[in-house]
Amino acid sequence: MNDTEITDTLDVKGENCPMPVVKTKQGIDELTAGDVLEVVATDSGSMSDIAGWADTTDGVELLDQSEGDGVYTHYVQKTE
Repeated sequence: MNDTEITDTLDVKGENCPMPVVKTKQGIDELTAGDVLEVVATDSGSMSDIAGWADTTDGVELLDQSEGDGVYTHYVQKTE
């Protein structure tokens, strides 16, 4: 991930589909435009679930995703 400043971190480790997406949406709703939410999950499905949600949701952009040691990290920015 580049030098983007993370506004808040959401830990959804241990949560299974659809909770990572549901909680990501709730977290994004509490932020203001330009803020970046880091989402840390253990559900491998969160990679496609959060990407799909971001692609179909106005006002959010998926900046990056990474995987390591069974942990999936997502960076979602609120754009409006």
